[in-house]
Amino acid sequence: MPSAAQPEGASDRPVVKRQKLNVAFTNDSQRGVHKPKIFAPFRTVGLVSPTDVPFTTLPLGKTTYQITTSVGRCLQTYDLKKGLNLVFITRPQTPASITASAAWKSQILAAWGGDNSQAARGVWLFKRGKKVNELEQSSWGMKENVKQLLVFGAWIVGCCSSTIEVWKSSTLEHYTSLAGSPTNVFSGGLCNMPTYLNKIFAGRQDGTVEIWNLSTGKLIYSILPDASNYGAVTALQPTPALSLLAIAYASGPIIINDVRIDKQILRLNTSTSTKSPVTSISFRTDGLGAGEDGRKDGVMATACNKDGDITFWDLNGGGRKMGVLRGAHNPPSSADGGIGGGISKVEFLAGQSVLVTSGLDNSLKTWIFDETPFSPIPRILHSRSGHAAPISSLQFLPSDADGADAGGKWLLSGSRDRSLWGWSLRRDGQSTELSQGSIRKKAKKMGILSNSLASLGPSSSLEDLKATRITCMACSLNRDGGIGAVPGAAEIWNNSKKGKGSSQTIESSLTGWESVVTGHEGDKMARTWLWGRKRAGRWAFETGDGTDVKSVAISPCGTFALVGSTGGGIDMFNLQSGIHRQRFPTRLTPNQAKRLKIQQEAEDMTLDAVPGAPKKCAKGQGKHTKAVTGIVVDSLNKTVISSGADGKVKFWEFSTGLLLHEIDWYPMTSITGMRYHRASDLIALSCDDSSIRVVDIETKKLIRELWNSSTHSQIQTIDFTFSNDGRWIISASSDSIIRVWDLPTGHFIDAMKLRSPCTALAFSNTGEYLATAQEDSVGVHIWTNRTLFAHAPTRHITDKEISEIDAPSASGEGGEGLVEAAGEVDEVEAQEDDETVVPSIDQLSDRITTLSLVPKSRWQNLLHLDVIRARNKPKEAPKPPEKAPFFLPSLQQNPSTVTTPSNSTALTQSATEPASRITKITSLASRSSTTSEFTALLHAASQTKSYTPLLAHLSTLPPSTADIAIRTLDDTAPYTELLTFVHALIARLQERRDYELVQAWMAVFLRLHGRTVIRDEKLVGAVREWQAEARRERERVGGLVGYAVGVVGWVRSARS
Repeated sequence: MPSAAQPEGASDRPVVKRQKLNVAFTNDSQRGVHKPKIFAPFRTVGLVSPTDVPFTTLPLGKTTYQITTSVGRCLQTYDLKKGLNLVFITRPQTPASITASAAWKSQILAAWGGDNSQAARGVWLFKRGKKVNELEQSSWGMKENVKQLLVFGAWIVGCCSSTIEVWKSSTLEHYTSLAGSPTNVFSGGLCNMPTYLNKIFAGRQDGTVEIWNLSTGKLIYSILPDASNYGAVTALQPTPALSLLAIAYASGPIIINDVRIDKQILRLNTSTSTKSPVTSISFRTDGLGAGEDGRKDGVMATACNKDGDITFWDLNGGGRKMGVLRGAHNPPSSADGGIGGGISKVEFLAGQSVLVTSGLDNSLKTWIFDETPFSPIPRILHSRSGHAAPISSLQFLPSDADGADAGGKWLLSGSRDRSLWGWSLRRDGQSTELSQGSIRKKAKKMGILSNSLASLGPSSSLEDLKATRITCMACSLNRDGGIGAVPGAAEIWNNSKKGKGSSQTIESSLTGWESVVTGHEGDKMARTWLWGRKRAGRWAFETGDGTDVKSVAISPCGTFALVGSTGGGIDMFNLQSGIHRQRFPTRLTPNQAKRLKIQQEAEDMTLDAVPGAPKKCAKGQGKHTKAVTGIVVDSLNKTVISSGADGKVKFWEFSTGLLLHEIDWYPMTSITGMRYHRASDLIALSCDDSSIRVVDIETKKLIRELWNSSTHSQIQTIDFTFSNDGRWIISASSDSIIRVWDLPTGHFIDAMKLRSPCTALAFSNTGEYLATAQEDSVGVHIWTNRTLFAHAPTRHITDKEISEIDAPSASGEGGEGLVEAAGEVDEVEAQEDDETVVPSIDQLSDRITTLSLVPKSRWQNLLHLDVIRARNKPKEAPKPPEKAPFFLPSLQQNPSTVTTPSNSTALTQSATEPASRITKITSLASRSSTTSEFTALLHAASQTKSYTPLLAHLSTLPPSTADIAIRTLDDTAPYTELLTFVHALIARLQERRDYELVQAWMAVFLRLHGRTVIRDEKLVGAVREWQAEARRERERVGGLVGYAVGVVGWVRSARS
């Protein structure tokens, strides 16, 4: 939300902390909206050039260029020499969306503004990603957004729809506003011409090009079109030749006009309809590229924001079309909410054979002309891109067998643009799209990229050669071989039913195989991917009933892929060989089907005789009658759980395909999705009655029902997931709210309302991040988890307490990293007294050996306190401070010569005097008071035989104080204190509490008083009693651990 208006320069001053008023009197009626306590916005990844604002280029000497794109309310700068590596993101964010940008010296100008005439507007200056200044506004302000910025000479010019704003570049003061006819708006932007002092050229809606003098503010001349049907001016660009101006019109032609004599020099017919007029023009300035051999000057590139092609022209000999770079960017989609596309700007770098392009498909590309033999079409040099359409599915990459990819580093995302991306949350340059093969090579064979097929239009594009939109995905890295998996060239997405495996099956057993499986919209094939090699895999698994894929899963071992169809079938395939292995339920032979029919008739007669008897499913029975909406495999590869739109949850035997159990919720509800938390063996199922039901797969019982709304209104769950520890369920619903439920209490504990519906979400394996995608964005929003460092209350909240929150930004401004989130404390929420407090239990059962809650460092340091003291002992006496410079005399040297106030003199004298002995006495007194308290508790324990207060006090002491307390035990006859201490440790062992503390205290006791113990039989007997109790407890715990290890070993051997 836009911040409140502040006085000029307020942003440079530190923000004053607001005073807390009447916090103690806050109650439920005064609480108002609820600020999210668990998740805080962090940053957005995947944005490169998603808006129609053209990029700007800034040369850095003769070595490289910096290219700046707009991503909404901030700018991103890429370094060309480093392969379009991201170097700067501007901060702070502009109050509204950026509408235009321009490069000037070492600075970037960014114009921003809202949608209506009353919205705030302005132009800011950034340098190396930081705001350094802003342009002065006129007294009446700006009523329109700036569409284009131009800087030349002493002027900064901003072109709006009906006015042109002019500022002085030296002082940044507003100079004047140039206005024309309110009905004839500026449509083609503006440009300047070299050597034309104070002159700018502006294109109008009626096709005229006006020449304005900025110094006098007067209109000098208007260049009229040759015909009235040319339409509006869509682009203006001066040519390298002096006084020649290229003008593009909406009806298609490009005119090169001599502005000195207002004469048409050249006309180029683009042979396109009015639906795709030229909107960007650039000229090559390195003196090459034209002619048959490319050794002549005079190359022009044109592009349109209605398609993704770039046309190259040879302006020699009357002009001709040299070639067309087909599919440089995606064409825009005509479908609602479809793929963004079209080219926003093309620009040749000055003196270079490099072309830079940006498109509305969220991509920035550079092209180079260096092919041999000469080709007028460039090749791709660098590319930075992201999704061109809203994201439909998200999943954090799981950790593999050795934990190499653990830590929530990688995030998989599928989008409506038919692409699968892997995003790195640690280094932006590592993010990449998973290849779907040689798309451009295939397109050339089909003629899509042929120059002669200019009439194919946007319907025939590179996107049509990709797999359809991803609707579901599954991943397991346990068998992923990394970059060396399935080496060599191999065909992608072969139908596994048409062949018996692959010649690379034996080789893949050594190197690894596919680790990602995806289901696609309107496709009966589930497709595999090699994550290590970032490309498509070898197999495409077809559903057994020939219907579309609805859900996919991979077994925890990474060997088998399961595919669920809209017809209710479930098929299992081997990822290594691509062979079909099992069907759920298994397919019957004719003889088996005949025997099953006879068996069913007999069972029907039995059921008639015994009413209410449970129905048993035999081999081949139990298939879902509707679409399979979710599939999971348990951790031991023994059970497959499936959910269907028929309202049933089925449990299958993994090896045989037999139906073991079934949960039937039909016709009460239909299941739309399923998620599995492997550590807790819980499955969560989203239903069409706006609820999420949680089932324990061990007991096969329903344990929780979570409702999106207290009124049970039809709010559909779009996506949901478990937290990494299984304590929460996070869901995104159709009302644009992300909700968090606490499973132990069943409470609705947190929520945040977004500006648009959330289409997908995922939670990282480490619990650090929550990733979300929204309907109106092509980026992935990352949120940090505050509960890693702060307590999250489990108080149940209501729908009235949910507040609207902005999504994270690309710059990360306003967001919180993990460190910032740890330091933030909401004082008002901390004083709420109606939170649900989980009681702290020292010991769950008297049959369980319990460790203490004392930090590990305390009892470990107590054991090695002598070593620590010897190590920390100073090696030499402290040295006096060095003499200060002559202009800053030391207070310890000649204090009388320093002219200081009386209070400073007193401080100086006190600093030079030795430390007072009173401080030492006070320190010793505090230690003696602690020891006396321990002694008093020791005497009380010897009389009452209650040792809990004594040991509780001892556990709170720091290591040095605890050592003194044990060291000062009375070691004279009759050894009452020593016996009481040993009996206290025996009692604690018998209670089976604080096991590690008792061991540490006994070790210190024997080290300090061992010689005294061996001289008295009572002490020896007490120590032997303690030893016997410790041995008994050790053997009991060891036996339990051995039993558990044996059971686990038996289960593992039974599985094999």
